[in-house]
Amino acid sequence: MASASGNSSGSTRLQNSGSEEDLQVLMDLRKRKRMQSNRESARRSRMRKQQHLDELMAQVTQLRKDNAQILSNINTTSQLYMNVDAENSVLRAQMAELTQRLQSLEEIANFINTGGSNGGFGETEEEAFQIQTNVAANSFMSPMNFQYVNQPIMAAADIFHY
Repeated sequence: MASASGNSSGSTRLQNSGSEEDLQVLMDLRKRKRMQSNRESARRSRMRKQQHLDELMAQVTQLRKDNAQILSNINTTSQLYMNVDAENSVLRAQMAELTQRLQSLEEIANFINTGGSNGGFGETEEEAFQIQTNVAANSFMSPMNFQYVNQPIMAAADIFHY
C-alpha cells in the first residue's frame, strides 16, 4: 500500500510539475504579449506626440508669418498716416496764410468802400477816389509787398518732425 500511495503521489507530482510548467509557459506568453502590447502602445503614443509637435511647429511658423505680415501692414499704415498728417499740417499752414490774406483784402475792400465819397478828410469825391487808388496801388505795387503777393505758400511735409 505504501508503494501504491507513493506511486500516486509521484504521478501527481509529475502532473503538478507539468501543469506548473504549462502555467509558467502561459504566464511567460501573457507577459510577452503584454510587453509587446505595451511597446506598440508606447510607439503609437510617441507617434501621436511627434505628430502633435509637428502640428505645433507648423502653427508657430504660420503665426510668425502672420505676425510679420501684420507688422508690415502696421508699418505701412503708420507711414501713410505720418504722410497724411504732414500734408494736413501743410494744408493748415496754407489755410492760415490764405485766411490772413483774405482778411487783409477784406480790410482793404472795406477801406475803399467806406472811404467812399468824402473819406472823412474834407476832400472832394475825385480827390478821395485818387487817394483810394493811390493807397490801393501803393499797398499792392510796393516792392516790399511783391515778395509776399507773388510768392507761393511754401510748406513741406519734412519740416514737421514727430
